Amino acid sequence: MQTITFPYQQLFTFTENIFRCIGFSEENYTLATKVLLQADLRGIDSHGIARLSGYVRLWEAGRLNAKPNMQVIYETPSTATLNGDTGVGLIIAPKAMQIAITKAKQCGTGWVAVKNSNHFGIAGYHAMLALEENMIGIALTNASPLVAPTFSTERLLGTNPIAVAIPALTQEPFVADFATTTAANGKLEILERKGENAPWGWLQDAEGNITTDTQARKKGGALLPLGSDYEHGSHKGYCLGAIVDIFSAVFSGANYASWVPPFVSYLPLPQNPVGEGIGHFFGAIRVDAFRPAEEFLKEMDNWILRFKNAKAIEGKKVLIPGEPEREQEKLRIQNGIPLMPSVIEDLKQLAEKMKVDFLS
Repeated sequence: MQTITFPYQQLFTFTENIFRCIGFSEENYTLATKVLLQADLRGIDSHGIARLSGYVRLWEAGRLNAKPNMQVIYETPSTATLNGDTGVGLIIAPKAMQIAITKAKQCGTGWVAVKNSNHFGIAGYHAMLALEENMIGIALTNASPLVAPTFSTERLLGTNPIAVAIPALTQEPFVADFATTTAANGKLEILERKGENAPWGWLQDAEGNITTDTQARKKGGALLPLGSDYEHGSHKGYCLGAIVDIFSAVFSGANYASWVPPFVSYLPLPQNPVGEGIGHFFGAIRVDAFRPAEEFLKEMDNWILRFKNAKAIEGKKVLIPGEPEREQEKLRIQNGIPLMPSVIEDLKQLAEKMKVDFLS
């Protein structure tokens, strides 16, 4: 399917205007736009501007507060719990990460759990905030239940991503950002827009059989944990997703398992919720809490170079986590961001509804 490319700044201005229209403050609409479009820049198109209308629909449904009063409701010297007041995760998550960084400066590490939030974009953005302080950043979030635990036909987990960012001295940082499912739900949404089937091992149908039908989720099916099936280690992906759910929600008082609210506004909220909103969990770690920072950063350079120089399969290259996304960002800043026709049409409709010029 042919895409059309738009300059980054053009998309930035348009997105700011939309967030402004639904009542975000100047500080918040700029931050939310930066976080959202970072996904497009890094090539994670499923979590970028394609989700903009979804945030607007949540606001229209009264499930997203444009002017949240975020408050720390529980705190120790190295930890905190933040109530996001049903704001958008795009602005709640950076605030929480800054709290974690501040605590790490004082205590060596800082940890923040968040409840009462919404979708926060790509986890990697928030983890990378710690790099600016030469710290290690960790970001986790639970998500609406689309994933069946190993041997289950019931959807109890989200795609529940994990992101870890680690600084180096002269090399680019190590940035791992991945879903705990075989594939992120957003990738399936892209395949749906293209009218293509899913690869084998991404989905199961309502009876628990592996299927390539991208519509399976709408027919009672589910995404599969990382590993796909038990013989290929799906129980390990299930464990990873469960850890994210517990850290994000049981720590904070957010909803977990089947009670996590859906991102799409047309689905009803779960009955008898066990918490508030969705949950996130953030960590910041000072490397000099373990050894002199210079030593650690030099050794990270050495670690990265050793893996870069690993003997590769013919025609392949061993990559460092974060490397492909950095290359995409360089290209897209220079050449623009490609959008599929279905996304463009969705944004045009949004512009008309909100009375904003489309990508002017």
